[in-house]
Amino acid sequence: MTSTQTKRQVVLLTGASSGIGRATAEELARRGHTLVLAARRADALAALARELDPSGSRVLAVPTDVTDAASRRALIETARGQFGQVDVLVNNAGVTVERGWWWDDPDPLRVLRVNLESPVELTRLVLPEMRARGSGHIVNIGSVAGRAATNGIYSASKFGLRGFSLALRRELLGTGVTVSLIAPGFVRSEMTRAARLPMPGPEVVARAVADVLERPQREVIVPRLYRPLAFLDHALPGVGDWIVRRLIRRRYVHGEG
Repeated sequence: MTSTQTKRQVVLLTGASSGIGRATAEELARRGHTLVLAARRADALAALARELDPSGSRVLAVPTDVTDAASRRALIETARGQFGQVDVLVNNAGVTVERGWWWDDPDPLRVLRVNLESPVELTRLVLPEMRARGSGHIVNIGSVAGRAATNGIYSASKFGLRGFSLALRRELLGTGVTVSLIAPGFVRSEMTRAARLPMPGPEVVARAVADVLERPQREVIVPRLYRPLAFLDHALPGVGDWIVRRLIRRRYVHGEG
């Protein structure tokens, strides 16, 4: 696929109002994509759409609760009604248990609903049209926590999303529909605001998303420094235990520095 063809794609992006989602929307708009932006915060979403496309012809804001089946269906129908089809689905919406232990949270399963169930259901809604025309791209935003576990419920959601993404890619081989997984490490966002760790901005993830639309890849870990760390956790899990004990547990879970 050429860059010119890529720029004509209609991209549906969830979790678009802040953090990685906002940075991704900005990067995709710079590269000429047509955007359907979804998030719960209607005011922030509308302001972003106006900023990216004052004419209102190329960027559409659709307030959406990705955990609600009717809201998901309305999102897809609105995108089709405005632009005809969805060429790319970027499942970016995500949450975590931000403070304390997941088992003390009153509703830890919301993490699974947002991070795993909603990407599966949104994918299920767009796949028929993609398979019928023989083209399309699903991009799921996973996490290094889906390879090196640090938080029970969050890692469960991201391990699941990784398995779903890699398996779906194989299920769709030969159909013309591509599946990519972007796995960020710690980057600055609302989700990581309590973390006292050196982190790059969300733009590193945004560029990775935009790049796989032009040069598809199965899985991309960003920033690059997390690639050997993910391998090391698999090869020498004791080292991962040490890192969690010394850094993640003290600085991220408890917010101490």
